[in-house]
Amino acid sequence: MRCHGNEGYRGGFEPHRRTSGVGLSSASAMGSRILVVEDDRKTAELVRLYLERDGHQVALAHDGRQALDLARQRRPDLIVLDLMLPGVDGLDVCRILRAESSVAIIMLTARTTDEDTLLGLDLGADDYVAKPFSPSVLAARVRTVLRRVRDDRARQPTELRCGDLVIDTAGHEVRLRGAALRLTPKEFRLLETMAREPGRAFSRLELLEKVFGYDYEGLERTVDVHVMNLRKKIEDDPAQPTYIQTVYGVGYKFVEGAAAQPHRP
Repeated sequence: MRCHGNEGYRGGFEPHRRTSGVGLSSASAMGSRILVVEDDRKTAELVRLYLERDGHQVALAHDGRQALDLARQRRPDLIVLDLMLPGVDGLDVCRILRAESSVAIIMLTARTTDEDTLLGLDLGADDYVAKPFSPSVLAARVRTVLRRVRDDRARQPTELRCGDLVIDTAGHEVRLRGAALRLTPKEFRLLETMAREPGRAFSRLELLEKVFGYDYEGLERTVDVHVMNLRKKIEDDPAQPTYIQTVYGVGYKFVEGAAAQPHRP
């Protein structure tokens, strides 16, 4: 069984204040959070202007490191990502973000060869817009990708029911026999990552990248500590775990026999 929970980013954006006189549309309350990553500040401001006209809340980043920091802090619904960035290259940013989340990504770049396009899409980009571009066309692409993401999420379960364990991916809550458990964000992410693919053996390195980030420099044994703490909270007997079992020589897996079908409330 492959369960796909909703990983929708929930951190709030604070819209940039403008003095240009162009206000947010009445649809702003329904707009999405978008991170624009572009080293050319004039281009970034132009893109922001068009996206805010569509009612979106927009944050800007001008290099790869800032992009990663803002994506993790503000958790956007979509990222417009330039490939040619100072510091961390746009392709590396895409690779890192895709290892950490399912955020929608539109690549914006002057690289127009088939090889570059295929590489970006293979890394997980949802769309690819070549420079020079029309801001209105880019805004239309953003609407299309966001619509597709919303449709996909509407079809996905918001809860994963695994025996007596319920993982509410939308509410970011875990319940055991109806009682809410107090999990840290890392513990929740670790549990959700494994529960979405029950039966699959994850290496410690895989879990480290998915839960802590692709560029995390800590030890793989960090995963062992979090698994130990997680077992204390979800297992009746942590020494004889029902849900999270050790795969010796590999890492951990969420036991398929403990998992029931996804549930849509």
